[in-house]
Amino acid sequence: MSKVDSKNTSPDYVYETKYLKQGFSLIAGVDEAGRGPWAGPVVASAVILDETNIPSGLNDSKKLTKKKREALFEPIKASCLVGVGIVDAAKIDEINILQATMLAMERAINDLSDQPDFVLIDGNRSPNIKIPNEAIKKGDAKSLSIAAASIIAKVTRDQIMQKYDAEFPQYCFAQHKGYGTAKHSLALNQHGPCVIHRMSFAPIKKLLT
Repeated sequence: MSKVDSKNTSPDYVYETKYLKQGFSLIAGVDEAGRGPWAGPVVASAVILDETNIPSGLNDSKKLTKKKREALFEPIKASCLVGVGIVDAAKIDEINILQATMLAMERAINDLSDQPDFVLIDGNRSPNIKIPNEAIKKGDAKSLSIAAASIIAKVTRDQIMQKYDAEFPQYCFAQHKGYGTAKHSLALNQHGPCVIHRMSFAPIKKLLT
């Protein structure tokens, strides 16, 4: 594994092309969503693009509006190979958020219908996989495959939190998606944590003690 940090902030197909030229044939991009929230799962996605049919408008999910992310979600799923990995709050508490993120990435790669022979990973470290890979800092802004994975991970997690909002309406999960907003903090003070809260995270631990 190598680590790359260039100043390029526009996703393109350069990283994928580099490894295709080296003889690899299936290049997956991997990213996650939900490391920071106080509640809900961490979700990762692995995406293998079809070089001849790449959806237009791919970018780091954080740079896209909610409407644009959702508009790209189905086209990515329709034109690419997509895998998703989910690790719930209980497992996050058991193994910590870093290890849970790595596990979600492993699960996303394993969820692909065809296994990649090279993986591009957003961040500065890789999960415990035997597949050759490269970790790329801010990779979701540099690699189209990682950008696509970031969109799938983000929209999938938002959909999960929307469902939790219906189950636990007192926390307003649909609005903040489990992140530490003032409204979320107020709800926690009023109702205490629920089963999808990350009990090992400092704000929740403080409430419990």
